[in-house]
This record gives sequence, structure tokens and C-alpha cells, in this order.
Amino acid sequence: MTGHRLPGSLRLVRHLVLLLGTTVMLAPFVLMVATSLKPKDEIFATRFHLLPQRLGAAENYYEALTQVPLLHFLLNGVIVTAAIFTLQVIVNVPAAYALAKLRFRGRTTLFGAVLVCLLIPYQATALPIYILFYWFGLLNTYAALVLPFTISVFGIFLMRQFFLGVPDDLIDAARIDGMSEYGIVWSVMAPAAIPALVAFGIFSVVAHWNDYFWPLIAVADHSLYTPPLGIAFLKLNGEGTAYGPLMAAATIVIAPLVLAFLLAQRRFVEGITFTGLKG
Repeated sequence: MTGHRLPGSLRLVRHLVLLLGTTVMLAPFVLMVATSLKPKDEIFATRFHLLPQRLGAAENYYEALTQVPLLHFLLNGVIVTAAIFTLQVIVNVPAAYALAKLRFRGRTTLFGAVLVCLLIPYQATALPIYILFYWFGLLNTYAALVLPFTISVFGIFLMRQFFLGVPDDLIDAARIDGMSEYGIVWSVMAPAAIPALVAFGIFSVVAHWNDYFWPLIAVADHSLYTPPLGIAFLKLNGEGTAYGPLMAAATIVIAPLVLAFLLAQRRFVEGITFTGLKG
């Protein structure tokens, strides 16, 4: 095993590259938090200081929370992302199980359709969905924010790849015990797929928590605004250069995602590692 280890110089280069990449990725977030702590005069000072010379956090965060109902926007984000993920699990897990473990005519074609749908950006279907929701009177409702994302082809693909690694003997034993296919899905496959569900949940929550495009055109009522729309609303209500409150609002919006990822980090890594790309 020791013969396959990289030389010390190459390991050093690899760690330096990783450190550089980490720095580039974290720099905007560090700057965001630092700006949220500075008073206005320091933000526009000619000399740059990463750390504030005088704390302006209280006024920035107070303005971010009072200029607009930011906490209500955060609640909307929780409702929408939780509803989307719940419906996606209800739809994706049985669909992925069928594609992975059931034998039926057209299964390969259906899986090919899933792969094709992965290549289609959801912005391409936004206009037809908008017109459809207009006909049914669903615009400007929570349903308009949730229903277009009920089916996730990425979720079906990810769960299908994970289910391919579950032994068929486990499923056969459940069938011998008289368990129905739906019982196998929810009592055997779903518990075994917790790491994959957590990994998919992180992807789903981050994508829809940060989504700006669809909520912008689907709702007009301020009471239905999601966190990204709330930050844009704060910018419109402010002076346009109130970067301290804007960065404070952005920090508040991002904080739940960071906390959720840190809590689910181990399961997330397990889900990505054990899913793989099985044929």
C-alpha cells in the first residue's frame, strides 16, 4: 500500500490546490459576514479592513429584520422547501424503486427519459407551467411555489442508483413474508436509503431555498415572498446602497442552510459515497 502513496511534493501541491480552492469558495461568505458587522462609513471607506474597526452589527441586523418582514419570508421558505421535499420523497422513492428493482416492459425507455429530462433546465418549462397555473387559478399561492417541483428527475436518478445496491435477497425475503410492493418501498427500501435521502434533501432544500426565478414570476403578494425575494424587496425598500443591512439579511438567510449541512454532513457524505453510478 505504501508503494502507491504520492510523493511528499505532490501531496503538498495537492493540499495547496485544495487550500486555494477552499479560500476562493469561502471568501465571498467571509466578506458577507464581515460587511454585515460594519457601520456604513467603514463599508465605503477608502482603506479596506476585513474586520470592523467599530461594530455596526446591531443596527444592520435590526434594520434587516424591521425594514421588511424577513422572519415571515424565512417561514415561507421553510414551508415551501419542506412541502417540496416531502412531495418529492412521496413520488421519487416508489418511482426509483420501480426503475431499480421491478422488471417490466419499457423500464429502460423510462429510465432513458429520466436521463433526458436531467438535461432540460426548468426555466425552459416555466412559461407553459405559468399558463397552466393561470388557467387553474393557482398563481399567487403556496401551491404555485410547490407543485412544479413535486417530481424531481434528479431525485429519481439518485435514489435509483442507491436502490441498485440493495440486495435482491432482502426484497425477496420481504415478498415471502407477504409484504406488498408499497410495503417494501416504505418499510424496507426507504429506511435503507436514509443516507441517500439526506443527500438528496440537502440538494433539494438548497436549490429551492435559494430559488429566485420561479417565485419571482409565480407570486406577487408580499406575504408569499421567499427569502431571496425578501432580500430583493429589502434592497428596493432601502437606499440602494444599504449594503450593511443587505449583507445582514443575506447572512440570516444563509445561516439555516449552513447549520442544516453541518448537522447532516456525515449522512450527506455517506449518501453520495454509497450511491455511486451503478449500471
